[in-house]
Amino acid sequence: MSKLNRDDFMAFFRNDEQLYTLSADDRVEIFSEILLESSDITKQRLESLISNYNEGNLEVKKTT
Repeated sequence: MSKLNRDDFMAFFRNDEQLYTLSADDRVEIFSEILLESSDITKQRLESLISNYNEGNLEVKKTT
């Protein structure tokens, strides 16, 4: 495996043609693994994600 630098990595994800080569499973795996820790997932980020996918039937509720 060749070493992938940050610029190449980011260019891949900013290129729609290349991004569409990833399967749904690939995308879930990347999303699940790329976040550093639980503080990366906030109510605001989840609401933004839901909004981006036009999912009006979902609601994010914060519990303690």
